[in-house]
Amino acid sequence: MSTGPNRRPRRRRTLTALKVLAVLVAAWLAIDKAAGIVAPEPQVGHWRSQEGYDSYRAAYDAVMEDLPEPTRTHDVRTGFGTVRVYEWAAGKDAADGRLPAVLLPGISSGAPMWGDNLPSWIGGRTLYAMDAIGDSGMSTQSVPFASFADRAEWVEQMLAGLDIDRAHMVGHSFGGAVAATHALDRPGRVASLTLLEPVVVLEALPVSVYLWSSLLILPAPQPWKDRALAEIGGTTVEEVRERTPMSVMVDEGAEHYAAPTQVPRTFTDDEWRSMEMPVRVDIAAEKSLAGGGEAVDRARSLGMAPVTVWPETTHSLPMQAAEELGPELEGYWSTHDG
Repeated sequence: MSTGPNRRPRRRRTLTALKVLAVLVAAWLAIDKAAGIVAPEPQVGHWRSQEGYDSYRAAYDAVMEDLPEPTRTHDVRTGFGTVRVYEWAAGKDAADGRLPAVLLPGISSGAPMWGDNLPSWIGGRTLYAMDAIGDSGMSTQSVPFASFADRAEWVEQMLAGLDIDRAHMVGHSFGGAVAATHALDRPGRVASLTLLEPVVVLEALPVSVYLWSSLLILPAPQPWKDRALAEIGGTTVEEVRERTPMSVMVDEGAEHYAAPTQVPRTFTDDEWRSMEMPVRVDIAAEKSLAGGGEAVDRARSLGMAPVTVWPETTHSLPMQAAEELGPELEGYWSTHDG
């Protein structure tokens, strides 16, 4: 474990390039359909080559330079591999009794995806952000997942390894599906559950997303693929082609990391109602991959609260609404610290 008490000043990253993170979800789910035929046996996530990992690592380190420096870096062993976790400890003036917040990332974005959000929360309570097992990042997988539920199990083992008895669990996109599955299977450690554009667990993806995603796994011309990326991500072709440290890192991970492809499922009403912890849901107003208006209606009918639709946002809601989301979530966590 390494420590670093000083924090670097954070440079503002552009949000436009982050919009294309949405396409990774859709492409990954589309690729899963083909992978189930070609490689039906469970696979361990791995780097395709040392050169690919080195290229990704350089991009990852460049993005991490933009984040506030963690108080500690942990490598937590689980039954499925080792989880890289970054901790930002609560400040000395933080209120007593504040539970930690644990941040689960979307596909291929890892801990760096929270760079726009962390400044709002650092100091008030202890924060943990990690790179997921079975995804690009600094975590490593050693045992295959037999089912999607195993992704929730490594989260439970990670919390135990960090001696976290209870925490506010936050998940974006695919991480939202993991967080929801963990809360369903292992509710004891979950003080509250925040789902930011969670995929599949509330509503299935629209058919149009799968149709556009098919272009990403077929030998189509690059201009066609750029158009597909723009349609799925709710952005423009020009923004798809924009290069920033974050978009370079995401591209390198998608190209060089072979990820296992178990997918989440849509929960039943009874499963949602069985969760006794508070659950809040945040949905993008444009190009939502969580189910849009149908997901909003369902979440409200199940008694989740608050259920918020964020204007002028796409699937990359946490980055796009960072300024407003920061105090909103801190207030929500404080209400449920007891």
